[in-house]
Amino acid sequence: MERLKKVGDVKKFASKEIDHSRLGIGFEKLDRMAFDPENAYDKVAAVGVKWVRIQSGWARTEKEKGVYSFEWLDSIVDNLVDRGLKPWICLCYGNGLYNERAAKVFGAVGCPPQTEEERAAWSRYVTAVVKRYKGKVDWYEVWNEPDGVWCWKHGPSGAEYGELVKLTAAAVKRGNPEAKVIGGSQCMFSMEWLSAMLATGAAAVMDGYTYHNYLAHEEILPAMVRALAALVHWYNPKIRIIQGETGTQSRSDGFGALRGGAWTQLKQAKFMARHTITDFQNNVMFSSYFSCLDMMEALNGTVGDTASYKDFGYFGILGADFDENGKATGSYSPKLSYRTLQTLSSVFREDFELADLPVYLGCERSQRILGQEELASHFTQVGFSKPNGSHAFAYWKPTDLMTVAFDSTITIHAAALPGKPHLVDLLDGNVYEIPDSMIQRSFAAKKIALDGTVTMIPEEQTYDPRLNFYCFHQLPVRDYPLLLTFGDFADLE
Repeated sequence: MERLKKVGDVKKFASKEIDHSRLGIGFEKLDRMAFDPENAYDKVAAVGVKWVRIQSGWARTEKEKGVYSFEWLDSIVDNLVDRGLKPWICLCYGNGLYNERAAKVFGAVGCPPQTEEERAAWSRYVTAVVKRYKGKVDWYEVWNEPDGVWCWKHGPSGAEYGELVKLTAAAVKRGNPEAKVIGGSQCMFSMEWLSAMLATGAAAVMDGYTYHNYLAHEEILPAMVRALAALVHWYNPKIRIIQGETGTQSRSDGFGALRGGAWTQLKQAKFMARHTITDFQNNVMFSSYFSCLDMMEALNGTVGDTASYKDFGYFGILGADFDENGKATGSYSPKLSYRTLQTLSSVFREDFELADLPVYLGCERSQRILGQEELASHFTQVGFSKPNGSHAFAYWKPTDLMTVAFDSTITIHAAALPGKPHLVDLLDGNVYEIPDSMIQRSFAAKKIALDGTVTMIPEEQTYDPRLNFYCFHQLPVRDYPLLLTFGDFADLE
């Protein structure tokens, strides 16, 4: 970015300053007391996301049959709402009062109701949750990752899960007829499992469908999500598509998804930026990043065996220490990804739309790389527009983050777009002015007389300001999204 002039930083907006957003974050595992939320509320609200996924914790709430202790969940919901955040609740997991297996599993993870007694107790519990948070929580998700054996321990079944969706949806509506029901929470991208679930008639009672995405290569996601969405909409075209979990770790020694990779804070931030723009490209209702801070995975723990759930994942935008019980402690220090999510939340707050823009990537010989720039087909490109008439064009090289750090240049042609152009670095929030030396507003032309005489017309004579034509020469291109904006697409501070 050395040839560009930094003119400011993307302005920070707290959640309370934002009316609505397509960005959210995970605040899960408090049903297993994985962290102290008191140290996290203000820092999460300062990021500027809106949606916050929490888990209801049947086992933590009902420790005596028919008696619900909601105080712990009340505190979480109220603290989030008071800070302008919008909680949505994943209804889970099992309860050892009704299930012998669940009594042995830490948090009763992956033990869905099976007997008639369990299903009746589950329904009563769900209705109580929804009724209690009427006016504070509108969206309720049925279970977590039911297509994974860690969350459906007797063996995943799409048909069985579909029946649970229908049972739960009825209980949700008894608690609040206006509440919305989310099914899916699907993590394995199996069309067979999803087909079996939808064939039960579950789609008729669903308002939303969530998928989870822990793929290192986001460029394959659009085709996969289109296929899943098409299948869901085959059964019910009104269902909203939601990206319910995505993220990666900031170090290589964590447990959970994408474990073992040579992850760093920088790679985590790049992953976040690439996946978030891809989620927008997939036109999801909203996208939730996992997670707010480093914490235990705790999907296969055993009651009474602390070591069995001290399996720490480093997915957080906030770093943490851990006590002897595996609980996340400390001051919760921001990582690079914290600023990345803060930047994304600011730039893409309120209303925006996908847009086909009059922009294309060219390639020319670049002195910066002492060679030829790459073809446009090698880059991911996404256009956006806002109601205020501003536009933005995101672009990046979808390299393998594990092995390649990409730093090159690209030529960009644009026309008709009003407003002064800037380049926004979505990783750190820096905003740059593009110097005139890198911008060409017109090209020289040839005038050929009947006798064959050629006269060159210089650029300054062919320039027409009405065209808003730009040729940006040798703009930076990275292995994460840069955002070329026209007009007031991003606010500066």
